[in-house]
Amino acid sequence: MSSVRRGTRTVVHLLRHGEVHNPEGVLYGRMPGYRLSERGRQQALLVAQALSSHALTHVVSSPLERAQETAAPIAAAHRLDVATDERLIEADNQFEGLKVSVGDGALRQPRHWSKLHNPALPSWGEPYLEIAHRMLGAVHAARAAAEGHEALCVSHQLPVWTLRRYLEGRRLWHDPRKRQCSLASLTSLVFADEQLVDVVYTEPAGSTDPRVTGA
Repeated sequence: MSSVRRGTRTVVHLLRHGEVHNPEGVLYGRMPGYRLSERGRQQALLVAQALSSHALTHVVSSPLERAQETAAPIAAAHRLDVATDERLIEADNQFEGLKVSVGDGALRQPRHWSKLHNPALPSWGEPYLEIAHRMLGAVHAARAAAEGHEALCVSHQLPVWTLRRYLEGRRLWHDPRKRQCSLASLTSLVFADEQLVDVVYTEPAGSTDPRVTGA
């Protein structure tokens, strides 16, 4: 996505949080108490280093601990406080607290199969379109707060990827194993005034396998 349009340039970086300590291997969703692992904290520091020369003037995060912890060293490096926006939270999911891995997860149990009747919505959680709309609202609030500079929004894999697909005009239903949204990755939205002119994806902490849970 690109444009020759001129205007006030503002960049809103969407950062997926770092790796989470999750020894039980459950889908933790919006559950409290799930914090970064040691590797996750190192990933946050790598992002802070990558953004050290950027003109960040606003940092905002999902209210969940893993996102707040990822935001903290980046905000500190720019002497900023971390604001909280509920619209950046993880997607709601009826499988929260359960294992959903292939072979030993909740999907093997017939009592859960009725939740899977409409994957395009999806029927087991927050509708993709609602996710995209709330995320877009959070992005534009951050863009306005950092007009002419850069903002950082720390969120979660599914919300970030859903918004990107929405902005690029792609269908929202997708194969989660093919998401381009590694742990601690940046999906950077470039605006000229209020118009989106580019989407840039980078992995300052390296790539991770989308088939491995860790969101």
